[in-house]
Amino acid sequence: MTPEATRVLIVDDHPMVAEGIQSILETYDDLSVVGTLSNGQEAIDQVCALNPDVILLDLNMPGVTGLAATELILEKKPNIRILILSMHDSPEYISIALSHGAKGYLLKDVPTDEIKIAIDKVMQGDQYLCTGATQSLSPKTQDGREPLTCREQTILLELAQGKSNRHVAEDLNISVRTVETHRKNIKRKLGISSTAGLTRYALEHGVLQGTGGGV
Repeated sequence: MTPEATRVLIVDDHPMVAEGIQSILETYDDLSVVGTLSNGQEAIDQVCALNPDVILLDLNMPGVTGLAATELILEKKPNIRILILSMHDSPEYISIALSHGAKGYLLKDVPTDEIKIAIDKVMQGDQYLCTGATQSLSPKTQDGREPLTCREQTILLELAQGKSNRHVAEDLNISVRTVETHRKNIKRKLGISSTAGLTRYALEHGVLQGTGGGV
């Protein structure tokens, strides 16, 4: 008797990437691709209907980002395992993704069979980081500084991309007042007084590496 196939949803705004992953996964009898979607909002809207066990979720997408989608999907379906797909091995990206509840992080240039390994691992309840992501993570947090919460890290990433408080609020489904409060706390914790300073901090620490490049 064979176990029921693991249901996989692929979310990536590049159709060729999504189709390529789908063609790989469909060669495995114990996997079933239940859909391919092109953005985070579609994933949030359709996750209950598609009912996947695992979501392969692109990190950088237009509109609702992979980070925001991870948080909102897990609010709806906390038992879903989310594997982030990205071209970025920045430690900040990886740490933020994991702090939002993602069970793993895969760089898009991993060997194809590693995607299957990652799915099996997270279905077993383990966390999975590809080799490039593991090497990228630093073992220590910033010295002597009060750490940012996962929500503050997300808002820093949004603000550093030049988004207004209102835009950030819309992306994260929170109030503008809440964004303003988080913004004040981020500046206090980092010892930064201006928005330009936040952007410079994000650039220097790899948070903005490659964003805006349509990856």
